[in-house]
Amino acid sequence: MDPLTVPQNRENGWYLSLMAPNTKGPKFAWLDPSRLYCSSQALSDCVQDLIKPFQKADVDLVAGIEAMGFILGSAVATTLGKGFLAIRKAGNLCVETKTQEYSDYSSKGKFMEVRTGVLKPGLRVLIVDQWIETGGTMKAAVKLVENLGATVVGVAAVAIENSKGGKWIKENYRYSHCVPKELQSQIDSHYLDSFKNLSP
Repeated sequence: MDPLTVPQNRENGWYLSLMAPNTKGPKFAWLDPSRLYCSSQALSDCVQDLIKPFQKADVDLVAGIEAMGFILGSAVATTLGKGFLAIRKAGNLCVETKTQEYSDYSSKGKFMEVRTGVLKPGLRVLIVDQWIETGGTMKAAVKLVENLGATVVGVAAVAIENSKGGKWIKENYRYSHCVPKELQSQIDSHYLDSFKNLSP
């Protein structure tokens, strides 16, 4: 499917069929969700699906996790009319920061950071990332926000896999994602039937 082609009948999660599989080997994530961002309608529908559980009064600030969470997080913040805070990979900010250690989907130990002076007690934060596979990155972002006294009102991502970490997030926080129930098993098995319809 051409990434700019919008189907006449936009069924729930239709834009997920635009995502492309990994063609570069195991050191990369198993698919590339960013292909759906090439369609303005797909991106808009994705964002609208993500914000459904969150009313404007519930969210004071949107935080996005580097790097792909910046795209969705900024779009969500703009749609909600809220500010955006970047949660960065450690070492990239030139101001005072709070740091948190974590392991991502590759099981590598890493650090993330956020600028101090923004997250404070009483501030209600929606955390956005592109994808939640093992849940390690999102759990670290949640801890970082909460350690600075702010409240995590929810977590949003294109998909939340039913991994141990993904289930923990679903059980402990309000969440939203774009995956219809009938596609969750495909997401969890790291293969989508829609890959068959993609041109090389």
